[in-house]
Amino acid sequence: MLPKEEKLDPRVKRTRNLILSAFNDLLAEKSFDAISVQDVTEKAQINRATFYKHFVDKYELLDRWVERQFRHEIETRVLDACHYTSDNLRVLILTVCEFLSKVRTDCAQSQRQFEPLIEKQVKNQVYELLNVWLRKMNPPISTEIPATVAAWAIYGIASYWSNSRKRAPLEKFVDEALPLVAVNLEQFA
Repeated sequence: MLPKEEKLDPRVKRTRNLILSAFNDLLAEKSFDAISVQDVTEKAQINRATFYKHFVDKYELLDRWVERQFRHEIETRVLDACHYTSDNLRVLILTVCEFLSKVRTDCAQSQRQFEPLIEKQVKNQVYELLNVWLRKMNPPISTEIPATVAAWAIYGIASYWSNSRKRAPLEKFVDEALPLVAVNLEQFA
């Protein structure tokens, strides 16, 4: 399973949820650059000191937002409770493609600085998930390098598809991309 959020006092969880929800709403309205901590605190109806008890700055908030959004996508598809199969790998690639497309569509004005934060979170979570899947098979070799290569490949494929002006239908695209990722993981199947 992917690492879960740490156990927190319900009041702390509620406050973080307020902040993340306010941030989510603001991202739909304006660019990340245009969002200030003041905007977030006003929308969440909290004071700045409360914000800074939970987040160092808006970049950490963005990092947590991406982490939470992508984790939700993984959990919705129950991929965090699965094991490695070609079908599960296919669903993972679909999930990453759909997530990147959704982020680019839903956020008011996607920013260049936004991309590395999204990439870092998505690749880390895909890597962790793949590592869990592969370790369940008790392999005689390390899973770190194959999981890293596959995570980078999945993110690269998804980024290519979501940035394409003339996109192939997603299902067809994933069917074509799947063997390119799976070849790296076949030794564990």
